Amino acid sequence: MNHLPQPEFLPVSKEELEDIGIDRPDIILVSGDAYLDHPASATALLGRTLWDAGYTVGVIPQPDVKNIKSLMVFGSPRLFFSISGGSMDSMVAHYTPARKKRSEDAFSEGGHPSRPDRATLVYTDLVHRIYQDAPIVIGGVEASLRRFAHYDYWSDRIRQSILADAPADILIFGMGEQQIITLAECADAGRNLKDIHSIAGICWKTSPKNWADQNTEINSGVIEIPSFSEVNDDPSLFVKSTNLIADNQNPFNNCFLLQRHPKTLIIQNPPALPLSTENLDRIYDLPYKRRAHPRYREPIPALESIRFSITSHRGCYGNCSFCALALHQGKIIQSRSTESVLREVQRIALMPEFRGTISDIGGPSANMYGDMCERWKTKGTCTDRECISCRIRSSGFSEYLSLLDDAQAVQGVKHVFIGSGLRYDLIPKGGETMSHLCAHVSGQLKIAPEHISPGVTSRMNKPSQDIFDSFREQFEGVQKGRNPKQYLIPYLMSGHPGCTIKDMIFLAEYLRDNRLYTEQVQDFTPTPMTISTCMYATGIDPRTHEHVHVPKNEEKRVQRALLSWREPANHSLVMEGLKQAGRDDLIGSGTTCLISRSGHNQNCTGKERTRAKKKGKVIGTFARHHMNDH
Repeated sequence: MNHLPQPEFLPVSKEELEDIGIDRPDIILVSGDAYLDHPASATALLGRTLWDAGYTVGVIPQPDVKNIKSLMVFGSPRLFFSISGGSMDSMVAHYTPARKKRSEDAFSEGGHPSRPDRATLVYTDLVHRIYQDAPIVIGGVEASLRRFAHYDYWSDRIRQSILADAPADILIFGMGEQQIITLAECADAGRNLKDIHSIAGICWKTSPKNWADQNTEINSGVIEIPSFSEVNDDPSLFVKSTNLIADNQNPFNNCFLLQRHPKTLIIQNPPALPLSTENLDRIYDLPYKRRAHPRYREPIPALESIRFSITSHRGCYGNCSFCALALHQGKIIQSRSTESVLREVQRIALMPEFRGTISDIGGPSANMYGDMCERWKTKGTCTDRECISCRIRSSGFSEYLSLLDDAQAVQGVKHVFIGSGLRYDLIPKGGETMSHLCAHVSGQLKIAPEHISPGVTSRMNKPSQDIFDSFREQFEGVQKGRNPKQYLIPYLMSGHPGCTIKDMIFLAEYLRDNRLYTEQVQDFTPTPMTISTCMYATGIDPRTHEHVHVPKNEEKRVQRALLSWREPANHSLVMEGLKQAGRDDLIGSGTTCLISRSGHNQNCTGKERTRAKKKGKVIGTFARHHMNDH
């Protein structure tokens, strides 16, 4: 183990490695993303954390799978390969919700798509083919959320655990700093990764023949969830599996999950314990350059949006049905100290390219910073109640606003904005609080009601319309007399299980009546392991066991069009939806009509149509959250 100072950039070539006096890296990180030396990038964060722990690292970003030599840059590592598909599931990165190929990848040089479909599997297969004896660890969003048998939207079938398909020894799930350092320590002590079964936050595999001895070794509670074959054949067992997985992600319960596959058993150890504030501070205090590696000649689009953003905390207890954050980052909020965040602001302020604006200080839900519950310290979150409505939980909102104020007072900083999503149902009522919040909003405050139809919000586990209305009215009240005014921009979703064309018309009328414009529109994409994906795959709500309507194919397209009825290109689909729902009253020239019979949109000027067209874009599920879901 080497104790060398942190390099300017993690080496991506043999020459860079040798320049800092190393012949062979301890660990090689293979990633589906271009290498951004930024704390929101898993490659940089894990690589520098390993280096800080005394392990040298080489990085192979976006290897060319058609050129096997691109994976032979460093030879074989001393300890192991660590392979990730990147900051997003590669299938989400590559395809729209309509399964059409995307033309751009924000995490690639020049935006040119540079990773294969199912990147983790492809990279792992290639590495194993080249270095058959090299230990392999897989991790990242793609591996983490495919750790059990799961519904795969792009092939429209149940797929095995990625660990059952990949020739890897260990799968790290969740945020991986603790796991990867512990694995490095074990490997450095001469242990075979295949024999390491006791680390929290990993999945491993074994044969049914060996399971009896290993079960004795675990000597703890093991819950067997329905097998791959069972969930593949019986929707009700897929629902049971989904619930068992979701209910057993508490790191304090010391519970193991086992799922049988045709040729192997997959075992999930208890999740890793939350990081302490001190450990989070140490990780984010490392010397990130906040730049792309100098090897790149074209910009990496993702960097422009996150270069001057700061992660203040991890975790989310919102439990939105379509979101997998609780299964990856966990529900327990892990916050950095204000001193650590301000140190990061000071480092940014010294960068020559910094122009005075911190684009974001936040996390999955920005205003969960500093939130705390005494149970989280020793027992974790409750399984029988929602943290959102729990009175025991204490709010850190006022601490968060003070943090934003203090950051804006740092020399060289002009503005500190909130770029992350806000849970508007957690913001205390009162004009003074809203005014304080709006002081850290640029021109637009972006929030995510997703829908306002009660049947849909209940399936999404989102706040009801009256809560959104109350927040909206407070926001608009603060805007009276303000110059320039700020605008509320809602994130909205179409095509979610339980949503009908009538629900979408209800939402469109609400937007029309309240003159709200949809900047970010998401057509529901069933991503692995979420409650909503279970609904999509089975037609059953796992929470209630009720049957739900599942929009697919043409209906999904109609629902998506209704959410952007102002766009002329959507006229025929909107017409189709309105007629199906018997809402001919919304077709014509009246002030309440959504579209005319001639193909022009109603209640929308030419300038507004242009604005709506430019901003009515679709984004992937994972792209709403920070990149650092490693």
